[in-house]
Amino acid sequence: MTENNNNKAHLIGTIKGGFTFSHAIRQEKFYLVSLEVKRLSDQTDIIQLMISERLINVEESYNGCTAKVFGQFRSFNKHGGDKDKVILFLFVQKIRFVEELPAQTNQIFLDGYICKTPIYRKTPMGREIADIILAVNRLYGKADYIPCIAWGRDAVYASSLNVGDHLQIEGRIQSREYQKRISETETETRTAYEVSISRLETMEN
Repeated sequence: MTENNNNKAHLIGTIKGGFTFSHAIRQEKFYLVSLEVKRLSDQTDIIQLMISERLINVEESYNGCTAKVFGQFRSFNKHGGDKDKVILFLFVQKIRFVEELPAQTNQIFLDGYICKTPIYRKTPMGREIADIILAVNRLYGKADYIPCIAWGRDAVYASSLNVGDHLQIEGRIQSREYQKRISETETETRTAYEVSISRLETMEN
C-alpha cells in the first residue's frame, strides 16, 4: 500500500545527544533523538525524531552531526497517571548525513480536517493568533492530531472556520518551552510542539 502524501516534512539540522529507546513493534525497535534546527531569527527549535533501528545504527554517536531528514509529523497518546499526554514527533522515513551544514530547512505540508473549534486570541503585544487542531489521516484508519498556529490575516480567517473544514497548510515545526504548574508551590518546564502556518488554504470536501 502506498504511503499517504498528506503529511510531509523536510528538516535539516544538527543531532543533539543520543538515542533513547521508545517502543518496539513486532521485532522492530524505535528510538527518540533530538534535532536542533535554526530559525532565520537565530533562535532554534528542538524537534524530537522517532527513528527505526533499521534506518540507523543506534549504537553509534551522531551528536553534532548534520542530518537531512524526511518524514511525517505524528502524534501519540501516552497513557499514564490520571491523564493522557500527547507526544508529538517527526517519524523518520529517510535520513542522510552531510559533511557541511547547508541552509537550515524546516518545511512541512499537511492536508487534514479541523477537529476542534479554532481559538482566536491576541498576544499582549496585539499580535493576532488562532490555534487550530488538524486531524491528518494516516493509513489503516489511524489519524494524527496536529496543533497548528495561524498568524495575522490567516488567524482572522481561521477564526471563521468550523469543525470538519478541509485544510491544506504549509509551515514549519516549532518548539517552545512553557511553565506547567504541578502543585501549589511547584512548576515544571515543559516543551510544546506545533506547526507555525505560513500558508493556509481551504479545500472542497
